[in-house]
Formats: sequence, C-alpha cells, structure tokens
Amino acid sequence: MSTAEWRCRSLPMEWTAITCKENVMARSGVQYEDVKRAIDVLRTKGETPSVQKIREVLGTGSFTTISDHLREWRAHRETTRDAPLNQGIPEPVQRLVGGLWEKAQEAAGDALAHYREEADRQIAASHEAMQIAQRQVEDARQREAALSTHLAGIEQRLETRSAALATAEAERDQALDKARQLGERLARSIQQLERLQKDSESQLQAHQQSLAERETQHQARQRQEEQRHEAAEARLMSLLDESRQERLTAEKRHAATLQQLEKRQESLLKQVQESQNALAREEKQHRETQWARTRAEERADTLRHEQSLLQARIDDQKRHLDEQAGRLRTLESEMARRIWQAPEQDQAIARSVPVKAEGSASAEPSAASPDKSG
Repeated sequence: MSTAEWRCRSLPMEWTAITCKENVMARSGVQYEDVKRAIDVLRTKGETPSVQKIREVLGTGSFTTISDHLREWRAHRETTRDAPLNQGIPEPVQRLVGGLWEKAQEAAGDALAHYREEADRQIAASHEAMQIAQRQVEDARQREAALSTHLAGIEQRLETRSAALATAEAERDQALDKARQLGERLARSIQQLERLQKDSESQLQAHQQSLAERETQHQARQRQEEQRHEAAEARLMSLLDESRQERLTAEKRHAATLQQLEKRQESLLKQVQESQNALAREEKQHRETQWARTRAEERADTLRHEQSLLQARIDDQKRHLDEQAGRLRTLESEMARRIWQAPEQDQAIARSVPVKAEGSASAEPSAASPDKSG
C-alpha cells in the first residue's frame, strides 16, 4: 500500500473522496473522471461495475489504479447515499456506525485489493507465458516450413523425424491447453471474487439497515459482522493460497515441458544438419557425374562430327571412283569399237592399193594413227 492510499484510508469518510481525488489527479494515466464515466456506461447497460469491466470500457490502465478509483467512487457513493439517513440518527451512533463502516470497508478493501493485485500479476504472467509459447510455436512453424522446402528431395528419410516433430507439437498443444486452463481458472477465481464482493456489499447494506432498526442489538450484530468478515477474509486467503500453489505447479510443468521441447528441437536441428550435409555431398557427386556426362556428350558430339566429315570424304571418294570407273568403261568401249573397226579398214586399203612392201609399211602407220589420236 502506498503512502497516499494509507493517508486516504486514515481520513474521515467525508474527506476521503476529495483528498484521494486530488492525489489521483496528480498522477499520470487513468483519471478518476475516466473511471466514473466508464462506471456510468456500465450502469446504463445494467451491469455491475468491476475492475475488469471498467478496463474493458477504457481499453487501458492498470488494475491497481482502476481499483483505487473504483474504491473512491464507492466511498463517495456510500457517503452521498447515507447523508439523508444520518440526519435522523444521534451523533454518537453516527460516529460509531462511521467507525465500524470504515473498519469494515478497509478490511474488505485491503483483502480485495491484495487479491486483485495478486490476480493481476498471475494474469500478466500467464499472458506473457502464453505469448512466449505462441512466439516459440510460430518460430518452430516457420523453421519447419523452411526446412520442408529445402528437404523435399529427402522426404522419405525424414519420416521418423517428422513423427518425432508431430509428437513434440502434440506436447506443445498440451502445454498450451494447460496454460489456457490456468487462464480459465484465474477467470473463474476473479468471477468468484466479484461474487464475494457483491455478497459483502449486500451484507454491509443489511448491517446498516439492522443498525438503524435495532439500536439495542448493536453489540451482538457487530460481533456477528466481524466474524463474517473474518470468515470471508479466511476464505479469500485460502483461495489465494490455492491459486498460488496451482500457478506454481503449472509454471513448473510448463517450464519442464518447454525444456523438453527445446532439447527435442535441438536434436531435430542436429539431425536436419546431418541430412543437409549428406544432401550436399550427394549434390556434389551429382554435379561431378553431370560434369563427366557433359564431357562425354561433348566428346560424342566431336566424334559424330568427325564421323560425318569422314563419311563426306568417303562419299566424295566414292563419287570420284564412280566417275573414273565411268570414264574407264567409256574408254574400254571406245577401244573395243576401234579394235573392231581396224580390220575392216585394212581390208579396204588392201583392195584399193597394190600390194607392195613399201605400201604395206606405209599403210601400217596410217592405220595406227587413229588409235594414237584416239
């Protein structure tokens, strides 16, 4: 409890609203007028004002500050509501009732404020743990997506590891479910606190009415109210202890689960690194094989080119040989024709020229001359 709050609670009932309001206006953040407007909005809707509902209407502010403003508003409301009633009550009774009311209000307010602060801290810790878990889940999903794109070629080898990852995700979901259950349990505790607060307010109203109607039974009623408040405070403290123990147990389980998930994630990362190294080696071998294949194809292309050149040369040689063979056949036919024509010419010459030794000698060169010209 701060010094300003202690001073506000130690002042008389009629000074509390003014002094506390001045202290609140000096601070930064949510002001008393903002909380009052939010309370008016909730009462217009027919809802009972509470710290959680006021914060939902404002959209900002700490639970402690809103709780202080709500307590101030209730004190101011009780002061204005009880003002006409005090006119008909004797002054000693008023002072006694005021003192009892202040004590009861302080006891209930301290217990409720302490429980609210503890509940706020638990809620903030739970939200922070849930955000951290969600960020870790998102990081794990992003890493898994990135690894799945790079390791598509070795999907068969990672089936067992994928099963392990699925198990880790199931455990993570269980941890998230436990955190959600813890948040729901805290919400139920807050609702139970609000119900107890309403019950306490109704009991205080009944106590004020009984004081106005039965002055003779004031001492007995006072003892009964004190016992009721002590029992309510004992119930609140027991609920707070149970909630704290449950939160500690859940935090320990959550920490152990997160540690196991981190270890499994590290092992999976090591396995993925080994798989990437194996994939790199296989890719290197594949590149070497591809390079050798490319060289072999280049050599084959070179051999095919040389073969085509040789084939062209062979075809040229064949055509040249065919041309020479045709020329030989032509010459052979010409020689055969001339050989067959030579005897006929000799016979004609022999008939037209007398037979002489010189003539025959001169005829032979003339007969042989066509062959030379040919």
